[in-house]
Amino acid sequence: MAKSDSEVINLIQEGRAKQKSPPMYKILLLNDDFTPMEFVIEVLKVFFSMNQEKATQIMLKVHTEGVGVCGVYPSDIASTKVNQVAEFARRNQHPLRCIMEEN
Repeated sequence: MAKSDSEVINLIQEGRAKQKSPPMYKILLLNDDFTPMEFVIEVLKVFFSMNQEKATQIMLKVHTEGVGVCGVYPSDIASTKVNQVAEFARRNQHPLRCIMEEN
């Protein structure tokens, strides 16, 4: 038996209500005594699409508080960004550490 349009819409809405959002992860930059501030700003601009002002604010937070949030992403995107930052830092001979934790 064919379902009416309203029944189909109700089924779709119920399905959406049952779907759970994927867990989100914060990406954190950790302070160290060796990575130049300019490099941290470059990382924030390149990998997290921040403008100069926002990147500078986050860099100062990392510098003064020891850690700064770069963004919040689903697991696979967060993991990729952490790996990209780690590889970029390593290639440029900086000990900058980037980690992810569940939000």
